[in-house]
Parts: sequence; C-alpha cells; structure tokens
Amino acid sequence: MQGMIERKITKRLRETIARVPAVALLGARQIGKTTLAKTIAQNIDSIYLDLEAPEDLLKLSDPTSFLSAHSDKLVILDEIQRSPELFPLLRGLIDKNREQGRRGGQFLLLGSASMDLMRQSSESLAGRISYIEMGGLNTAEIGADLQERNTLWLRGTFPDSYLAASDDDAMDWLENLIRTYLERDIPQMGFRVPAPRLRRLWTMLAHLQGETINYSKLASNLEVDAKTVSYYVDILTDLLLVRRVEPWHANVKKRLVKSPRYYVRDSGILHRLLGINSYDALLSNPVLGKSWEGFVLENILSVMPNRAEAYFYRTAAGAEIDLVIKMPSSDIWAVEIKHGVAPKIGKHYSKTCEDLSAKYKFVLYGGDDEFSVGNDVKVISLARFMEKLSLA
Repeated sequence: MQGMIERKITKRLRETIARVPAVALLGARQIGKTTLAKTIAQNIDSIYLDLEAPEDLLKLSDPTSFLSAHSDKLVILDEIQRSPELFPLLRGLIDKNREQGRRGGQFLLLGSASMDLMRQSSESLAGRISYIEMGGLNTAEIGADLQERNTLWLRGTFPDSYLAASDDDAMDWLENLIRTYLERDIPQMGFRVPAPRLRRLWTMLAHLQGETINYSKLASNLEVDAKTVSYYVDILTDLLLVRRVEPWHANVKKRLVKSPRYYVRDSGILHRLLGINSYDALLSNPVLGKSWEGFVLENILSVMPNRAEAYFYRTAAGAEIDLVIKMPSSDIWAVEIKHGVAPKIGKHYSKTCEDLSAKYKFVLYGGDDEFSVGNDVKVISLARFMEKLSLA
C-alpha cells in the first residue's frame, strides 16, 4: 500500500539525480527512502545494494572493480553510513566518469543519519554531492480530509504506521520501531548507550515537547552528568528522531531566549512514548497542544522552499512566536500555531511581529478556512498554509 501514496519529494529527487553526480537522500529508518529510490530506479538503468545485506556486502569485497563495472548505471547504496570508507572511492569514480562526459546520475546514497553526521564522512565528495532530507508523510500527500489528517497526526508519518489496519496495529508497529532503534540500530552505529536509559530520556523529551530543556535536571533524573545527556540528545537528533529548532537571534532590542527547543519529530513515536493509543486519548492529554505544534512544524518544514530557515522567537519577558520562517528573499513569516477552531490571539501578537519586522503574519489553526482578523493577521488552515508556502 505504501506505493499508493505519491511522495511530493519525488520530482525534486529525480531532477537532482539528473543534475548532480551523487545525491544523498537522508531520513529516519522506515520513512520510505528505499521505496522511493526503487520507484525512481524503475525508469533508470540502475543497480541497488543494501549495505546491511551480507550478499551485497560480498559484492563490494573489491568495491573498485565492482563499482567500475557498473559505472554506466545509477548505483543505489542503501544505509551508506554503514560504510563510510566508500566515500573516498566514490570521489575517484565520479571524477573518472566526469572525464568521460558523464556528470549526473551516478550514485544515489540512502542514509539514516543527519546531514551533519554524514558530512563528517563525506568531505571528500565536496562539490560532487547534493543532500536531500526526506521526512515522513505530510497532509498534502494523504489529502486534506479531516479524519485522515487526524489519523496521520495520531499514528505518525511513517508509511507503515499510517497505513496500519488499526490504531492498535500502528502502535504495535511504532513500539517495535522504537525497540529496534534502541536495541539494534543505535548500538550498530557505534553509540554505546544503555537502551533503557536512552528510552527514558526519549520519553522525557516527549513530555517536554516543544520546550527548551534543562540538561542538569534531566541528568539528575537519569543519574548521569549533563554532558552525557547532551551527548544522548545529540544522538537522537543526528538520527533524525528529534528536531532541534534554534531561537531567533537577529538584532532585536529585547533579551531573547538563547536555548533551542526540541521536538520528537514523529507524532506517532511521541504518542507511543507517552502511552497515547487513540485519538480520544490524545484529545484529553495535556500534551495535545504541543503534539499538534510539532506535527504542524514537521508538515511545514517538509514543504519549505530551499534555503528558507526556521526559528522560534521568545523574549525573556515571555513574548513569543511559535515559528519564524526567514525566506530566501529575507522576508519574515511569523506563524503562531493553535489547535482549536476558535483560536485566541494574544493581545501582544502584532507588536511581537513588528519586533521581528515580519512581512506576513499567520495564525495556523485546526479549522479549514482562511480569514483576516485585523492588523494584517490571517487565520489559516494547515493545508492552505502549506499550499501558500510551497508556492512562495
């Protein structure tokens, strides 16, 4: 069923592959990278290798000879972070192909780690590689039907979870994914972290969804030091499981909060960690507003223009904007996120937007319409806002 949902990123990926020698498609495990790569490969002369599969690793026992023999194909290397030693070799093969007049469409690298983590291993491909991050399903991909949107919000954006036969099946799938990450994937990547402790931290971050975090307090609860907690949080962030949103830092004549906010990126994982197993249970849980905020944030980031930047704004006095988007044009979009269908807009919202020099002011709410409420502020649905942003 996963193939039934067309991913919006497909067009961008095809165009980038055609233009650039190597493309790294990065995203969490099970997010749909392999399915998308194989879909694209159907129309290209290609070869697929899974770097976790013993038989494929055997083919690469002499990687230079094997890859050279397939230099006329698009070579797809899945879980590339498992074999960082291949990067210098890829550079030589790319340059050799370039000399023979072949520029784009040489390698598609699939990775389950962040761009920062990947770049540490791929410096040798500078100028030869383009990075694309693939998130989970978004509301534009599944349609704007309210029930489907709420199902996506509850179950999360992993295709197998969203498409599960029931909410219970989705939560079972998510529990298995969490355990696989903690007990297999993270240790295999070389991180030495006790699985129960990392799960406790992940759950603590779920309770603190969308907040700045106090490392010392978390460290005390986990019986480790603050430096160790910071290391654990970095692991979850590097593996694209936790989102770090930086504070707005431009020259504003206010004392600003300087610590980042953290979100469990997938709403389904968030709900499983917190034991929220149904939509009714979500509606009565204190995390409701912050869960919605994180879900909306991930949807927005999935359609943001290239080179656009996302921040939050909060002064020491408590004035805040949930999301500040700095567009490539340098225009500022200020976005306040509310779950309800009759959102209350703070009396200082417009003044705070002025402090930011925001060109556009939006209150994103749980309804379906778009309307103005004065002071150039527009109340807008998630679907309409995503469409507006994708066309900007």
